[in-house]
Amino acid sequence: MGDSTDGITYADSGVDIDKANKLVEKIKTIVKKTPQSGVIGGIGGFGGLFSPNLSNITNPVLVSSTDGVGTKLKIAFKMDKHDTIGIDLVAMCVNDIIVQGANPLFFLDYLAMGNLNNKTAESIIHGIAQGCIQADCALIGGETAEMPGMYQEGEYDLSGFCVGLVSNDKMIDGSNIKNGHKLIGLASSGIHSNGFSLVRKVFFEKCGYDVNTKIDELGTTLGQELLKPTKIYVPAILSLLRNLPIHGMAHITGGGIEENIIRSIPDACKAVIKKGSWDVLPVFDLLKKLGSISDAEMNRTFNNGIGMILVVPSNSVEDVLDRLAVMNEKAFFIGDVVHRTGSEKQTQWV
Repeated sequence: MGDSTDGITYADSGVDIDKANKLVEKIKTIVKKTPQSGVIGGIGGFGGLFSPNLSNITNPVLVSSTDGVGTKLKIAFKMDKHDTIGIDLVAMCVNDIIVQGANPLFFLDYLAMGNLNNKTAESIIHGIAQGCIQADCALIGGETAEMPGMYQEGEYDLSGFCVGLVSNDKMIDGSNIKNGHKLIGLASSGIHSNGFSLVRKVFFEKCGYDVNTKIDELGTTLGQELLKPTKIYVPAILSLLRNLPIHGMAHITGGGIEENIIRSIPDACKAVIKKGSWDVLPVFDLLKKLGSISDAEMNRTFNNGIGMILVVPSNSVEDVLDRLAVMNEKAFFIGDVVHRTGSEKQTQWV
């Protein structure tokens, strides 16, 4: 077939390669703001390159995680605010790998839109870069896909992938946890990035609120509260791991405290959680009241104010709490690990 100046182009079908190329140039500038130690080359190749420093690592283990932001994206769409959702994306991945003691090394993202909006995409990637800066990991690549007909106008999908590194002998797997260990909860910044299908059902469907509704109990608009970024716990936990015994951790995501803590303790143990031992954030009290949600449903859906749980020996509780206080991390002693007998559940609320 010969060339034709009148033929249909890729741009005519809704995919603008020139616009995508301009975005890549913008992304290169953003990426340079994230930590660069170990990064080889830059954005734009077929694969991201990273050379890890293994000088202080014994039997290195790579730890990886991938996740998305879920229907919290719907709040960003409603508000047309996209500069923090990328922090959520990074947080969901790096908080998962720090649970095993791994230091995040690098991060990649995937962003898909029906029609590429460079302003929105750039705002999202700025947020991803900010999350990487908080977690001290490099943003080394990603994919921005323009997919006409797949998404409604103004909507997109977002996912991320990160890799971390830990020495085999320093990997945290919960095997040292036993009867008598204590549970320390680190405060969340809000709802984080889980349970938003129920959040939206209560606030928008049942109550008829919108993102601009001012909520007295929250001291802000509903949209501003719901878009608070997921807290990144990496710096605080890496500081603790330098010289304090952390024998287990649980990132409190979907499933709440009840479902996540049991992933980090041995089958022979159960976690006894003390009700009222931490500050439940106002947004959760409001959700419970407006939605007539049971305690059991709240506990297995939301973090309720605790975003990460540490399992430590009893004689280390004060040291851990003191170190966290110095770092301005709000933390609470929230329970105990005890022996589990027979077919007992692995979580108990007292």
